[in-house]
Amino acid sequence: MASTVPHPDTAEPTRRDFLYVAAGAATVVGAGLAVWPLVDQMNPSADVLALASTDVNLAPIEMGQSVTIVWRSKPVFIRHRTADQVREAAGVPMSDLPDPQADSLRVKDGKAEWLILVGICTHLGCIPLGQKQTDSRGDFGGWFCPCHGSHYDGSGRIRKGPAPRNLEVPPYAFTGDTTIRIG
Repeated sequence: MASTVPHPDTAEPTRRDFLYVAAGAATVVGAGLAVWPLVDQMNPSADVLALASTDVNLAPIEMGQSVTIVWRSKPVFIRHRTADQVREAAGVPMSDLPDPQADSLRVKDGKAEWLILVGICTHLGCIPLGQKQTDSRGDFGGWFCPCHGSHYDGSGRIRKGPAPRNLEVPPYAFTGDTTIRIG
């Protein structure tokens, strides 16, 4: 006698087949809904996104004055350099620098009087002195990190001490004659 059981490839879908597919789909959707909050919480918070860029009005900063602002929870040094300070920084021979970089590459749009740097020592992350008139500016008239004795010149370049690199120049652009956007 011949078998009356249909071959699995030719069988019509049954209610059980539908339940397997529906249960599988519900499981995938449920897993996605459970994992999404875990992935979403890794995105930057609104306060961090708000600090992604900072606009700064340079007009109140007088020639020879330095100010510190905060960008992405880091201090940013803004120095309005005098013509003598610009000339001195530009005249340093590259052979004297442990991390050679011309002063002209550390400023933007030909505005050499404006020096903008992230104020964190590249040795161990301290904040160098040199922003206040009463601060020690080290042997080269820029910034001095008293923690381990790193000396930076008026262009933020390492000149002496254990710091391996120059002070970082953050990404910035002039948005007007006296305004910049950092970030």
